Amino acid sequence: MQATQLSVSDLNNPGVSWGAVLAGAAAAAALSFILLILGVGLSLSSVSPWSFNATAIGVSTIAWLAFMQLAASGIGGYMAGRLRVKWSSIHTDEVHFRDTAHGLLAWAVATLITVAVLAGGTRAVLSGAIDAGSGVAAAVSPAAAAGAGVAASKAGEGGSAVNPLDYFSDMLLRAAPASAAVSGAPMPASAGVTLADQRVEIGKIFATGLSTGSLAADDRAYLGQVVASRTGLTQAEAEARVDAVYGRAAKAAADAKASAQQAADTARKAGAHTALWMFVALLLGAFVASLAATVGGRQRDHERVLRHVTI
Repeated sequence: MQATQLSVSDLNNPGVSWGAVLAGAAAAAALSFILLILGVGLSLSSVSPWSFNATAIGVSTIAWLAFMQLAASGIGGYMAGRLRVKWSSIHTDEVHFRDTAHGLLAWAVATLITVAVLAGGTRAVLSGAIDAGSGVAAAVSPAAAAGAGVAASKAGEGGSAVNPLDYFSDMLLRAAPASAAVSGAPMPASAGVTLADQRVEIGKIFATGLSTGSLAADDRAYLGQVVASRTGLTQAEAEARVDAVYGRAAKAAADAKASAQQAADTARKAGAHTALWMFVALLLGAFVASLAATVGGRQRDHERVLRHVTI
């Protein structure tokens, strides 16, 4: 192998032409954005940067992502290699390595620019699995949802927010409901207790029962008395109605929990599927950018590019 003598200026010159790298990165980032908008406009891309799609990306979207990376990374890498400075007295293998590095750097900078500009796009694609957890939490804790509804109703009436200890305070202050008339006709509730107050109290009792998984025996008896005084039913019939209504409420809470868990699982799978193919597309873009930079660098050093000026 023949050795090459390098001058001091050649040894001190940097191996990276940042102007060419930044130019190629800007071109790649701009082209990526344009192709993304075009894909959304042509309905070829289901990965919109503005909203989350819970369904997994299809074949057309995968193909479009691959084409975006091929086109944008190819153009950016080629420009980074073609616009770099001429390295004199540098071995061919070293020139090839530097061109590859220029293409990779241009791809990396373009990717960072794209992520910075479309910061909301990455989260919109992957956040479904994260945001769906809030739905699971709301379904798993129906007492919190019920308590929020009670608090909202009380706030609308000018009352204060509901304290979790209100349920136990009401238990201590419960008054015996008015007895129904002998004829079976409904009678008004205890003096000073309105229908709205009874609804709030019943809502808190049901919320506590749903959170613990069962309705306490004393709560069941008390609700039966309230229903009997309001409707004129017997105590046994009123307690049977309480059981039926509580069973329907428990079933609704269980269905909501199952639905939220299913939605969270679907979002998780869609997010994982999308992230996998985006990784493959980005990896393809890095390879294409490096390859295109070597092509551009080779053409940059070609004799037709350099003119020999004779004075």
